[in-house]
Amino acid sequence: MTATLPVKISFSLPDGWKSAPPDEVGAPGVAFVALHPASIDGFTANITIAGRMRNDSATMRQIADESVQRLGQAGTVEVIKQQEVGTPDIPGLTDSPGVVQNLRLSTTLHGEPLELLQSQVYLGMEDIERPSQRAVIELVLTAKPGQMAEVLGDFKEFVRSVRPDEGS
Repeated sequence: MTATLPVKISFSLPDGWKSAPPDEVGAPGVAFVALHPASIDGFTANITIAGRMRNDSATMRQIADESVQRLGQAGTVEVIKQQEVGTPDIPGLTDSPGVVQNLRLSTTLHGEPLELLQSQVYLGMEDIERPSQRAVIELVLTAKPGQMAEVLGDFKEFVRSVRPDEGS
């Protein structure tokens, strides 16, 4: 079932990316999916957006670690890089640092082994009226190792375009 984001955001997809219904492309639980049709090679590189409200004191790094644990249930996960990023990298969305992490995933697709790379960005937006509440937005690029060089620049462009929706 397609999820909804806890806050409204706006963003721009780079040229060559097409939105797709999450349920139809096997991505339940996310609010948005974009596919990169030019990268089809047994796997189509994709960008997903998901989010949820949090009322705990978990840091963005701890939230990113939760993702690693979740993905580890479906295969082997290796954290290649994890770092906090400040607002200059993602202007306009959040005043608190986010986390970027790069992962290598070993899993299966249709019974065949598949190695994938993910670049994940976690951003938090605090509720001004209720500081104990915050929305966490997860932006994820998934691609085969041979596809990553072609699509990583697009993902960075996409991340830089993400903003809170002016109407919210």
